[in-house]
Amino acid sequence: MRRNPRRNRFAALLMTVLALVGMAVLAPSATAAARAAAGVCDSAANWTAGTWYPAGTVVRYTNGQYYKASHDNPGYDPVISTWYWDPYTCQGGGDPQPGGFPVSEAQFRQMFPNRNAFYTYNGLVAALGAYPGFARTGSDETRKQEAAAFLANVDHETGGLVYVVEQNTANYPHYCDGSRPYGCPAGQAAYYGRGPLQLSWNFNYKAAGDALGIDLLHNPSLVQNDPAVSWKTALWYWNTQRGPGSMTPHDAIVNGRGFGETIRSINGAVECNGGNPGQVQNRVASYQRFTQLLGVAPGGNLYC
Repeated sequence: MRRNPRRNRFAALLMTVLALVGMAVLAPSATAAARAAAGVCDSAANWTAGTWYPAGTVVRYTNGQYYKASHDNPGYDPVISTWYWDPYTCQGGGDPQPGGFPVSEAQFRQMFPNRNAFYTYNGLVAALGAYPGFARTGSDETRKQEAAAFLANVDHETGGLVYVVEQNTANYPHYCDGSRPYGCPAGQAAYYGRGPLQLSWNFNYKAAGDALGIDLLHNPSLVQNDPAVSWKTALWYWNTQRGPGSMTPHDAIVNGRGFGETIRSINGAVECNGGNPGQVQNRVASYQRFTQLLGVAPGGNLYC
């Protein structure tokens, strides 16, 4: 039997249209599902030992990965107690800081070309959820300035993200304040500088650990062994501690007090007011370089 070529072409065209319509119908639901998964991750709390987690709860573990409770549990470790937890994939996103960090991974690599492999961009991104106001407060210019200011101080403290621990080992026994009631359970010389802002002293390890839900007083080595924890301690100091200054480094930037005030809050007692102008200049140079890379003006009050 001879077939009608016009009818065959019409049937093929009709099938194509129907397929496209079907894809259009399915796509929104797939997108919605991806967005829902990302939203779950965006709102996920950091896992804390001893907290009750009903089945279905999604948490962010200390390594930056997400886990979903497959059974009710009293805060078992997701990596150890795998019967109670399953890895959870954040489809279509899952950035712990919705809106994104204003520094891309490519820019991060440009800032720290010789960095230690310990300091990963993913480790930094995983830590951002602990302080959602960081680099997300104010205008786009302010957010970029804060990211640049934080990373510039990190650059100075670690020699370009090269050093994970303090290099002068002779200082190690000096960071135990024995007057504190909790003492130094990890040892007299266990609280030396570690991480992006070189966290030191037993009281800082305890305060940071309490704030982050991690026992750093008894396990200070986590700061040099877990990239996400290491970055979180730096963000803890940046967002909550005044140090020798009058405000936190975060407040210094978002309130327009300038980069110089962040130096004062981190090491002002030693460097500011003519204490060590060479060190101050090194921090400022890094900040100017990073703001230029991010395409933003550095603002005023660069020095302390």
